[in-house]
Amino acid sequence: MTQPPSPYPPQGGFGAPQDPSGEAPGFGAPQNPPPGGFGAPQPPGDAAPGQAPVTPGYGQPQAPVPGYGYAQTPPGGQPGHGYPQGGPYAQPSGPYGQYPPQQFPGAPATAAGGNGPFKRRTGAIIGAAVAGLLVVGCGVWLATSGGADDPKKPVAGGSDAPTPTGSASVDQGDGSGDGRKAAEDLNAGRKPGEAKVLYLHMNHTALPESGGETYGPWFSGDTVVKAMFREVTGYSAADGKQKWSVPLATPVCAAPLQPTADGKIVIGVKDGNTRSSECSLLQQIDLTTGKAGWKKEIPEENTFDIMTSLDLTIAGDTVTASRLGTSSAFSVTDGRKLFGEMPGACKFDAFAGGEKLVGVAGCTVDGEPNAYEQVQEVDPATGKAKWTFEVPKGWKVERVYSVSPVVLYLTNEEKKAWNISTLTSTGVVRSQLATKDSFEPQCGWALSDRSLQGCTGAVADGNTLYLPTKPKGSSPRTNEIVAFDLDTGKEKWRSPADEGRTMLPLKMEGANLLAYTEPAAGKGGAVTSIAPSGGSPKTVLQNPASTAGIEKTFHSKRIDYVDGRFFILNSMILGKKDTEEKALMAFGK
Repeated sequence: MTQPPSPYPPQGGFGAPQDPSGEAPGFGAPQNPPPGGFGAPQPPGDAAPGQAPVTPGYGQPQAPVPGYGYAQTPPGGQPGHGYPQGGPYAQPSGPYGQYPPQQFPGAPATAAGGNGPFKRRTGAIIGAAVAGLLVVGCGVWLATSGGADDPKKPVAGGSDAPTPTGSASVDQGDGSGDGRKAAEDLNAGRKPGEAKVLYLHMNHTALPESGGETYGPWFSGDTVVKAMFREVTGYSAADGKQKWSVPLATPVCAAPLQPTADGKIVIGVKDGNTRSSECSLLQQIDLTTGKAGWKKEIPEENTFDIMTSLDLTIAGDTVTASRLGTSSAFSVTDGRKLFGEMPGACKFDAFAGGEKLVGVAGCTVDGEPNAYEQVQEVDPATGKAKWTFEVPKGWKVERVYSVSPVVLYLTNEEKKAWNISTLTSTGVVRSQLATKDSFEPQCGWALSDRSLQGCTGAVADGNTLYLPTKPKGSSPRTNEIVAFDLDTGKEKWRSPADEGRTMLPLKMEGANLLAYTEPAAGKGGAVTSIAPSGGSPKTVLQNPASTAGIEKTFHSKRIDYVDGRFFILNSMILGKKDTEEKALMAFGK
């Protein structure tokens, strides 16, 4: 049977050439999918009852435009130019650019939130990944979830204390100092109009030789929280003083991006302290009070339930726990299991949370697993689908840039192509991005799990998607923020960064876009605001030029702007001996 026509016709002008420079990639693009496994055809005929139809024409050949058919550079700005363009639904050339080869974590990728990359779909790839050593920034990290724990090493030591900004703090060996011989006044060189350095935390947690990932930052009231190794710690957001600490018996190995509206979070912890320990336990923590709540083991959903690369997501009062090939969901309040593996040929691989809960499922056809994918908005309390969108065969959802509205970044390994698509509130195609640019959101280092969110630099409101272009020029390089109309996929406006600077969309504040301008030589970073109509960014918070060198050297940062304060969290502590490493820095007026 033929499929019904789409209410959203293909947009014209897709496929214009993008930057063919072939330059090395910048900050953390979504990673390359494993080879093979995507080729089985979708079932022909009408869509299932209650399911959004596969939209014909989505990716059909467009009207010719100048340069149509050129390879493009994907939103992560990765190399590998020269691949032919490919339409998203196995059609001839359409609105997609080239899909790049694998970028390893040693590239200058910045962990900007989220829990890491997408899950590999073959055991061989996972095995190789876990066995390998990865270069991250300027150090080496053993690729196991949460780091490789050595029981012979000391457990978590004293909490990291903030570096004073007005007077020196000398370490007398009694635990009262900040671990430095003398702490400089970080505000000594501050100029009029510049923000203050509220505090700088150095890491004082004893870690395994492989180092450890830091999770957060999370906010609840006037408390900023981070988790690392065997400790979850809450600080005063205003002055950095420790408010509470929750010691853990085993290391943290997974965490969601955001807590619930009432300040509760559920983290993943290991079931032991050895290299073979699994990330199979959930621990609830109240971020306001610093009280540990319920703790439980994630139950097996099937005989092939492999507890590896756990990915946690929160929407409403639900936390989803996704691992290789299946997912479970629990109440954040009391730990009750809400739903698990759903019946049918499609099994959820991962979820994206926040205002809504959006899941991506791999579907089996004629015994072939992951033959194609589905995207669903599900009821967080029951797991029942509100709508279903079938991803055409060969295409894979790498990232969910937004859940409200739904904005997807997809790739096609065979066609070496990429696509950014927006769906309506009923799960049908609203638009596809029409652009000549290469984009570079910061999506973090990644290896063996599937995290759909966590890309700083991809921001959407109800009508507009904001993306940062790949920086151009010789050092220092510069870029722009481009706004796209979600109804048409076409560019609305672009706002350039200052010469020699780069900008990154951060979040919405009312109708305005907040962006982060990266520090440069002799220039501190800044939080800026861009009006809905575009124009030049207006400075909201200017960080001191005197501490630009410190700000620049957070090698794997997660950033946020909350209640007038700007926070930088180092997401990976390398654990190098006799070396102090920055953990958390805050700026404010």
